[in-house]
Amino acid sequence: MQFSSDERKEAMTMDNGQIFRGIEMLKDLSVREFFMFFVYLSLIFVIKLAIEWTLKMILKRTPYKKRFIPIIEAILNWLAFYSSIILFLFYFWKERWLTYPFYETDGVEVTIFLIVVVVMIVTFASRIIKTFTRHVMPYIYEQFDIDVGLSFTINRLIYYTVMFLALALSFTTVGLDLTALGVVFSVLGIGIGFGVRNIAANFVSGIIILFERPMEVGEMVEIDKKIGKIKRIKLRSTVVETLKDGTMVVPNQYFIEQIVKNRSSAELFARVEVSVAYGSDTAKVEKLICEAAEKEMSAMDGVPENQQPDVRFIGFRNSALDFQVEVHVTDVEMKERLESRLRHGIAGLFFGNDVKLAAAQPPLNS
Repeated sequence: MQFSSDERKEAMTMDNGQIFRGIEMLKDLSVREFFMFFVYLSLIFVIKLAIEWTLKMILKRTPYKKRFIPIIEAILNWLAFYSSIILFLFYFWKERWLTYPFYETDGVEVTIFLIVVVVMIVTFASRIIKTFTRHVMPYIYEQFDIDVGLSFTINRLIYYTVMFLALALSFTTVGLDLTALGVVFSVLGIGIGFGVRNIAANFVSGIIILFERPMEVGEMVEIDKKIGKIKRIKLRSTVVETLKDGTMVVPNQYFIEQIVKNRSSAELFARVEVSVAYGSDTAKVEKLICEAAEKEMSAMDGVPENQQPDVRFIGFRNSALDFQVEVHVTDVEMKERLESRLRHGIAGLFFGNDVKLAAAQPPLNS
């Protein structure tokens, strides 16, 4: 069915007039009404702070302080937030602008009241599921002896499921057709497949990691020769916290397509490689490296005493002989500190015993 340009202009004018008529009703509110509303609103937060302070003082000397105070703060924040919304609805209930339909779609009249209800549905679902997974689910996981990685996966699945249902309910409340929304997402999916392939690949990889669990929260992994602990697994990326290099945000696709070393179940070693000049006495070099390793191991606290350094002659090159020493350690910090001390010790013994390091290879184009 075709519309003339005049008819289209008339329809647009009616829609705009409908919206602006709803906005003009806000002018009927007096400054006093707004002022008193903010006074009542401030009173809610003052009462909330007073109750919070009182309960903290009561629980200050109890052994359950660390367990109950976060729960109390979350509940009080809930009450303050939703009390503010309820105050808003009751205080302005008689005002016409609150229920005036400033927009209409598919027979559903969209009002400020309806928008507030939608916001309450989404925020309430988010808050209740976060509180549930943070304060209730850990006790369930303890009863069934569920590890940290699986519990994190279950929490993510519960959160995404509840939020999807809350958003679907919100869309239905404001009159959005979910069938039409599905068509939009289908077209968007085609666009993602062609134009944003990396984001789509990371999203799918995140789902695979959550279900297959090749790695879990709390495990130690090695990425680009940096060892760190997995802190969070999100749908698009994984957060890995290293000891000295800060936090790495790694795309999930990397864990699916690349070889990632899981260091959680493997023994950790301080490992140093050194190359000496061709023609050096290999037995003497190996003895000096072993002597340096034993000296640094005994001088450093925390290194397992029952472990011996493993020194090996690992390869020939045109103008170098390669050696490697490994020492068993207990954590990443000890590994990095001991590797540095091993290099100092080996360099000192080499210089004192006239052992020359291998010369650097010249560039091919020189």
